[in-house]
Amino acid sequence: MTVALVLFVIVAIFVVRSFKVVPQQNAWVVERLGKYHATLTPGLSLVVPFVDRVAYKHSLKEIPLDVPSQVCITRDNTQLQVDGILYFQVTDPTRASYGSSNYIVAVTQLAQTSLRSVIGKLELDKTFEERDIINAQVVQAIDEAALNWGVKVLRYEIKDLTPPKEILHAMQAQITAEREKRALIAASEGRRQEQINIATGEREAYIARSEGAKQAEINKAQGEAAAIIAVAEATASAIRQVADAIRQPGGEQAVQLKVAERAVDAFSKLASEAKTTLVIPANMSEVSGLIASAMKMISGTREPAAGAAGALHSSELRSPR
Repeated sequence: MTVALVLFVIVAIFVVRSFKVVPQQNAWVVERLGKYHATLTPGLSLVVPFVDRVAYKHSLKEIPLDVPSQVCITRDNTQLQVDGILYFQVTDPTRASYGSSNYIVAVTQLAQTSLRSVIGKLELDKTFEERDIINAQVVQAIDEAALNWGVKVLRYEIKDLTPPKEILHAMQAQITAEREKRALIAASEGRRQEQINIATGEREAYIARSEGAKQAEINKAQGEAAAIIAVAEATASAIRQVADAIRQPGGEQAVQLKVAERAVDAFSKLASEAKTTLVIPANMSEVSGLIASAMKMISGTREPAAGAAGALHSSELRSPR
């Protein structure tokens, strides 16, 4: 009974040690009698108990590694406190097991030395402006050496750049001066633009006023010309109508009658304005003479009309006996 129990225990241990279950994204390195034998991939694997042993277990996931803070000296002899974070991944479990005694420490130290080398090639201002370039150069330097360790460096990121307090104060003063300079320049540019805008506005306003005055004169002239043309056309139309009326039967007699009426009105108006006595011919049957006199008065000035009427004296006009 005791022998059977011992055998059962031995068989159980043998079975347990024979089967290995590797998790996903992991790789186990197996040594047989102290020598590399195989790399177990995720899943169930079979090994020889007491002969094979799992010497190394590696995670194939991306690993973030905090790089300790360190002092770096720039090209212009300024000290910087720099820290960062490194992302890497095991790509070759065999090399990661036997290429370095501790690939994590090796990668960390190499990241620090590479960072100091890159920072030393740049001036202080450039270190703040060219972080991407620094990160890329550090990754390139580490990746070349890490291939022998079975490690792939994916990226490096600088977390913080801290210059000494004196440099910080000087940088702050420089930034303040630069901002004050920009403010003064902006204010002067604003005043300059204001003067330009005022001058431009005055010039445009003067041009607009002159254009308005010019257009007003043009409109006035065009209006006067149109009025003159309209009056002339109306007068011409009236003359044509009178001429057409005269050519009609009885038109001439009507014109003579109208002229006679106008002559009488003219004589009466002349007498009232001059406050004198008007002498007319005794023979009133000579209507044609009166009409001729009236037509002459209408067509001419007052002087010819007065001469046609008779002897006009300064004090009084006498009719002939």
